Amino acid sequence: MKKYFSEFLGTAILVLFGCGTAALAGAYVGTLGVAIAFGLALIVAASIIGEISGCHINPAVSLAMFLLKKIDLKEFIGYVISQILGALVGSFLLMWIITSANLGSIQSVGLGANGFKELSSVNLSMGGALLVEIILTIVFVLTVIKVTSDKNKANISGLLIGLALTLVHIIGIPLTGTSVNPARSLAPAILLGGKALAQVWVFIVGPLIGSLIAVIIYKFTLKTNKEK
Repeated sequence: MKKYFSEFLGTAILVLFGCGTAALAGAYVGTLGVAIAFGLALIVAASIIGEISGCHINPAVSLAMFLLKKIDLKEFIGYVISQILGALVGSFLLMWIITSANLGSIQSVGLGANGFKELSSVNLSMGGALLVEIILTIVFVLTVIKVTSDKNKANISGLLIGLALTLVHIIGIPLTGTSVNPARSLAPAILLGGKALAQVWVFIVGPLIGSLIAVIIYKFTLKTNKEK
C-alpha cells in the first residue's frame, strides 16, 4: 500500500503545483516558468517518494515499466488508479484555491487543462496535437527508462527526469499545454467538463502510444548490456 499511496501523493503534488502554476501564474511567469514548475514538482515528488514507488506519477511511465517487466500487472493497475486519484485530489485542491480566492470561475481561470484547436494557443489541429503528444512522450519516457536503468545515475535520476519534463513542456505548452501524462490531463478535464473533457482522449491516447513506441525504441536500439 505504501507504493500506491506514494503514487497518489506524488501525482497530487505534480498536478497541484504544475497545473496550479499554469492556471494561477502563467500570465506572470510565462511558458518557461510553467515548464520549470512542472519539472520542479516532479523533482520534489521524486525526493519524497522515489525510494518507495519509483515516482512514476504518470500512467505512461507505468505502462513503460510494465512492458519492460519492472512492475507486474497488479502493480500497474494499482499505480494507474492511484495516479488518477492523486491527480483528482490535486485538481480539487486547485479548484478550492481558485474559489476561495474569488479569482473567478474555474472555467475562466482554468485548471491547467490540455487542448487543441480553440483550446490551443496556436490553434493546433487534433491530428497535430496527437502527434505532438506522441513525440514529447517518446522523448520523456525514453529519458525515464535510460536514467532508471543505469545504476550510476541513481543519485541524480530525479533531477534528470525533472529536467526532461521541463524540456518537453517548453515546446509543448504553446501547442497543447503539454500532457505526456494521462492522469495529469484527465483530472482537470473531468472538473472542467465541456470541450476540455471532449478533447481529453487525445491526451490519454497520445502519451500511451508514445510510451509504447519509446519501449520499442529502447529495447531494439538503445538498451546496453550494462542496463538492468
